[in-house]
Amino acid sequence: MKRVAILGGGPAGAFAAEQLSAAGLETVVFDEKLAWEKPCGGGLTYKAYHQYPFLINNSTPKKLIEETVLAAPRAGAVTLQLRNPILIYSRFDLNRMLLERAERAGARIEKARVTEMTRAGGGWQLKTKSGALDADFCIVATGARNPLRQVGTELGPRDTMAALGYYVPGESERIDIQFLPELEGYIWVFPRCGHLSVGICGKGVPAGVLRKWLEDYMVEKGMSWKNASFYSHVLPSLETPSWKRNRVAGDGWMAVGDAAGLVDPITGEGLYYAIRSADLAAKALLSEITGLAGQAYRRMLRRDFTADLEFGSRLAKRIFFGRFLFGSVPARMVQFTRSSPKFAGIVQDLFAGTQPYLGLKHRLMENLNGSLLEIAMNVSLHRLVPGRVRA
Repeated sequence: MKRVAILGGGPAGAFAAEQLSAAGLETVVFDEKLAWEKPCGGGLTYKAYHQYPFLINNSTPKKLIEETVLAAPRAGAVTLQLRNPILIYSRFDLNRMLLERAERAGARIEKARVTEMTRAGGGWQLKTKSGALDADFCIVATGARNPLRQVGTELGPRDTMAALGYYVPGESERIDIQFLPELEGYIWVFPRCGHLSVGICGKGVPAGVLRKWLEDYMVEKGMSWKNASFYSHVLPSLETPSWKRNRVAGDGWMAVGDAAGLVDPITGEGLYYAIRSADLAAKALLSEITGLAGQAYRRMLRRDFTADLEFGSRLAKRIFFGRFLFGSVPARMVQFTRSSPKFAGIVQDLFAGTQPYLGLKHRLMENLNGSLLEIAMNVSLHRLVPGRVRA
């Protein structure tokens, strides 16, 4: 193989470029923006930086967040002290760091967008505004708004969620998560270096409605959006049937990250899956005959995490719209986290990314009786000794 073209220089494309270049392949990255900001991007779970330690062991500015507050209507709020902190970068800084690593490994970075790709013999002819380039294989890392329709995931109308919000001046040492009634999504406040990212994500709700809900929340919390930078973005959020037919590879190409629809359908978290899918795509390309790399990649993804994300898509509606013990599931989650150390431990592991959705039901059933007993005991104690509980 002479040359691999990577279409898109976000985290997935940059990491794939680093891996392939380090292995000795000629690698060219095309991206018209290179490093750029993204609304909710920049948060890395323990699972991500534990598996890829360079994500935490570097000099790039970042924040290590050890506290989060979960809130839901009719349930109040609970403060969770995270055993495994969440790492938060400016998305621009994180993306730039990954591109610099790729360049140091030998990748060529072209500030241009591929506008057309044509299969030519056993390879590709790629066109940009400034010219053309031939490549033997393509890795598609163009994000959710992929203009190259013949490659990458095919998102239907119900396979996306909107993410929008404001960059607000301020400092904080905690993450705030607010659930809303009948919303498949949530409001967040993420502390970044130098500002707060205050946003909302949701499925099946017009962006204008989401923005109004967010602004109402900001008024309630004493936050002003006047003169604050506004952002909006589309995130893949595949419905269950779409996972079965998700188009992640084809003849001479593989898709990674958002371009492959690889985003957690419950949390909207995509950075780990961007980096992990890039790693698996590079491994498939380096270890297989070119014509078989796509098949190997599909198998790797399925074994590693797409089966879990598919199951998560089945759970999403139950989590956001479900009822349990005469209350909403988000409200019960907040209340159980407040009252049950065992349940709080499960939530801790969900935040860390170490609790798979496929094993969640078994773990909940295994702990449910003990959790309900803990909750009953805590309710009795709170009547005698009122006070705030920190999980």
